[in-house]
Amino acid sequence: MVSQDLIPLHPPGGEPVTDAGFGQRLAAVRRQQGLTQQVVADRAGVHVTNIRRYEAGKAAPTVHILRNLAIALNVSADALLFDPGERGPGDDLALRLEAISRLDPDEKAAVLALIESMLLRHEARRLTAPRAAAAQ
Repeated sequence: MVSQDLIPLHPPGGEPVTDAGFGQRLAAVRRQQGLTQQVVADRAGVHVTNIRRYEAGKAAPTVHILRNLAIALNVSADALLFDPGERGPGDDLALRLEAISRLDPDEKAAVLALIESMLLRHEARRLTAPRAAAAQ
């Protein structure tokens, strides 16, 4: 019988179809915190065998267990799912966002309003472009 919180990464006879980096990130976070697989398993409410399989890339946790692992390790689920820098703004934008965060509240509100209007304008163009092309 297969445990509900243990989902194979591949169909029978198939190759893994999901990110093998998850297990490496899980193991790295666990080791950085000086925790054993058993401690993480106990905190997350899973059997230690599951932790071993996750770290080896032989299984992937359900969303529920992923949430429990993130809580057990006191990290975001993103920290387990994505490599550093894989998600979020690039360095050039990150520096600008950091500078914006230091503005006075009224200046910050003006910048955020400008950004919001540009995003809405972009989205409106994206949505109307297919109609305009179809009409021609």
